[in-house]
Amino acid sequence: MYLVLRPARKIKKEGKDKEKVTDENPDDIEKIKSYTYMESEPEDDVYLKRLYPRRIYEVEKAIHLLKKFQVLDFTNPKQGVYLDLTLDTTLGKKKKVEPFASVISLPYPFASEVNKVAVFTGNASEIKIAEENGAVFAGGADLVKKILDDEVVVDFYVAVPEIMTELNPLRKKLKKRFPKATRNSIGRDIPKMLELFKTGHEIVVDEERQNFLSTKVATVSYSCISSLSRCPISRIPDIGIFF
Repeated sequence: MYLVLRPARKIKKEGKDKEKVTDENPDDIEKIKSYTYMESEPEDDVYLKRLYPRRIYEVEKAIHLLKKFQVLDFTNPKQGVYLDLTLDTTLGKKKKVEPFASVISLPYPFASEVNKVAVFTGNASEIKIAEENGAVFAGGADLVKKILDDEVVVDFYVAVPEIMTELNPLRKKLKKRFPKATRNSIGRDIPKMLELFKTGHEIVVDEERQNFLSTKVATVSYSCISSLSRCPISRIPDIGIFF
């Protein structure tokens, strides 16, 4: 917890000569701006943030503090733990990786809800397989029409290769949700695709910042957060916690 000190407000004095009255001394302001960081760490819980460098913790310590502050602040124990990453997207001579979205499978998923997935296929037997493996919707041209009419909205869309030419009207509609081989959302193994996308975790690179990614990696109360060997963020060498 930080105590933030705000400068006194500047009060305007009305009259012929409008003068600004303030209790701030210009010399004091310059001194504040020129302060260097303290050599030691703060001894109290309340201190001037500008006098100390931002604190960086190892993963185990960071997780301990997250759980500790959750209890002290009486916040929701199921609140998310987020990881901010700045990616090196340079490939070489003035080439960069375009912002992307991907779905990954976590060894110990923390989400309680299963993603809704639709399967594009015109084959009756494949439609049956898709429905038996948890697809919310499965079909061909009829499903395309329902999506265009906003009758069907799901989290992810997967397809078999043979039907891709029939999905062109959905490109602008689905945007990044449109099935792509690079996202493993096009294939012939329908059960495998459904297994990935029903429980998968989506990561998206910010289009404006292009190399920035922020994603949820756990919840404060999730059991894996107490066991670094199981936690998906255990591979990160150190973490900065910001309250």
